[in-house]
Amino acid sequence: MASNIGENGYDNSNRAFLQAFMARSSLTFEEARPILSAIFSAEERRPVDPGDVTQDDLSSYIGAANAAISPFDLEIRSTLRQTAQNDQNAAPERVYALVNSTSDSLTQLATTYSADEIAFVNRVFDAMFDAHNTRRTEAMVITGIQAVQLAKASAGEAGRRQSGNATQQSQGSGASQSLSMSQAEAMMKRLVEERWLEKSRRGFYSLSPRGLMELRGWLVATYNGENEDGDWVNKIKFCAACGEIIIAGQRCGDRDCSGRLHDNCMGNFFRMRKAEKCPVCSTAWPGDKFVGERAVTST
Repeated sequence: MASNIGENGYDNSNRAFLQAFMARSSLTFEEARPILSAIFSAEERRPVDPGDVTQDDLSSYIGAANAAISPFDLEIRSTLRQTAQNDQNAAPERVYALVNSTSDSLTQLATTYSADEIAFVNRVFDAMFDAHNTRRTEAMVITGIQAVQLAKASAGEAGRRQSGNATQQSQGSGASQSLSMSQAEAMMKRLVEERWLEKSRRGFYSLSPRGLMELRGWLVATYNGENEDGDWVNKIKFCAACGEIIIAGQRCGDRDCSGRLHDNCMGNFFRMRKAEKCPVCSTAWPGDKFVGERAVTST
């Protein structure tokens, strides 16, 4: 409609879009519409309504942006939102995020967060993906109260887990890594504002689509592997339909089975299979065994 990207090469409209995207870190189609309508309005010197912006327009600008930023090991990727934001019955939103395609994203946080804040973020992730992600309850969420309780580092906290080729080392004693309760509250708010976390209507914090895309490799390397007893543990599990990490959806009735499905993948998956059976062990799919916040709220 308003612009034909690629006809005249990478121009100021593309730069304006990329700057707007980088200022937000992640975007949905609805959030991108007013940005693109403003760009189109300036380019065409006439008002362009956000409702006239199409998915093809967004895809075209993202394609041009990716061509420009790929030499810097950056890429705009997308994933479907796993947790409902407002209407539980609405189709899941696709979220686009700017991702570093080579380096460890958690290490990158050290450029904007202090060592004490990074230590707190690690404790929050440990709570989500370890303490609140058990064989009995795969919640992978944390409440505000639980987050505040993590403000103070444990006395025995002496080091961090390995991440890629680097090891996140604790700085100083447990006391020096502690945050005040107000600092912990402010940090959780900041993580939501910067779209690393999302907060549900019930007050549960979970990893955002941006966080899932940026931290995918780190999550697998950190929480999947041998435990202290030498047994292999997979805390991070994947949807059998799309192959992406699952933090919200349903699981097989057999707790030892790895069968997991996103809510938005399940309908098409079962329609294609013509049977509601576990994709891994082929037992009947229970439909009431949840992954994510509902693992806590539905019991």
